Amino acid sequence: MSSKILIIYTGGTIGMIEDAETGHLTNVDFNHIYDHVPELKRLDIQLDTISFLNPIDSSEINTNHWDQLATMIQENYNSYDGFVVLHGSDTMAYTSSALSFMFDGLRKPIILTGSQLPIGIIRTDGKENLITAIEIAAKKKEDGSPLIQEVAVYFDYQLFRGNRCSKDSAEHFEAFRSPNFPPLASAGVNIKFDTNLFYQSQKNELSIHHNLNRKVALLKLFPGINFELYKSIFDKSKVDGVVIETFGSGNAPSSEEFKVILENYISAGGVVLNITQCNSGKVKQGLYKTSSMFNKVGVISGFDLTTEAAVTKMMVVLEGHNGKEAEKLMQLNLRGELSN
Repeated sequence: MSSKILIIYTGGTIGMIEDAETGHLTNVDFNHIYDHVPELKRLDIQLDTISFLNPIDSSEINTNHWDQLATMIQENYNSYDGFVVLHGSDTMAYTSSALSFMFDGLRKPIILTGSQLPIGIIRTDGKENLITAIEIAAKKKEDGSPLIQEVAVYFDYQLFRGNRCSKDSAEHFEAFRSPNFPPLASAGVNIKFDTNLFYQSQKNELSIHHNLNRKVALLKLFPGINFELYKSIFDKSKVDGVVIETFGSGNAPSSEEFKVILENYISAGGVVLNITQCNSGKVKQGLYKTSSMFNKVGVISGFDLTTEAAVTKMMVVLEGHNGKEAEKLMQLNLRGELSN
């Protein structure tokens, strides 16, 4: 029996075509997807499509859109074998990370893909990304269950765990990287899956965290930073959690002012997570003197979380949890997002 896949179009570059007369780019009507990608007719896969009522540029994505997307999948979950989400590449890693934490007990694939060039452009990368993403979402095990049972990103012949990747290039087709975790699959003449890497939930019942806490802040440290300028971020009445991007393996300037700001914020119930600015590697809090202060004041290590995973995980965890309970959950490997 052929697989049944639902394609959800949110917006983004992939959904654009060039008007032959004016040269202007306009949105594709994905209800007529076979007109734009006739190659899909050769797949033995049943495809249906739905779209956001008003497709958006991925730069406009927010928590309401994530809830809308999660609801679309939830409402159609029992009717399809898998889902392919077409999304702008700029914030795709944020959306894939958010969905991974929002869905608990997921047993079907949610594959996000997009393109660097519109699907209506001759040199587009969109067709290959779309076709292969659909093929991957349709793959089944011998027992008939989906091969992939997690949120993933497919882009330029690579399948990445959704909460392990980041956009790396604004101009290359190879736009995404996953420096701390290998690809789940690579596509060439054949699609080669590394099944040893797959994540599978131990829960049998699907539940979805629809509400996300938006009282989360992100602070990237830099040499000469004036902490007084950012003091308002560490106000528990306005911000429940702060992600700090530090240097190297989790280091920061030796600042008494910063220490006091952190102590006061954490004692008031705020959660502070330490992640590295580096493209690869992880936080080793306390390895150097310049990070030992974090251990003393109660900052928690984000290990090798990406920025996208750190922010979205905190949004999910802080909705319904606080204090020590939230800190514990932030350091647990909930969806294969970290190696601690």
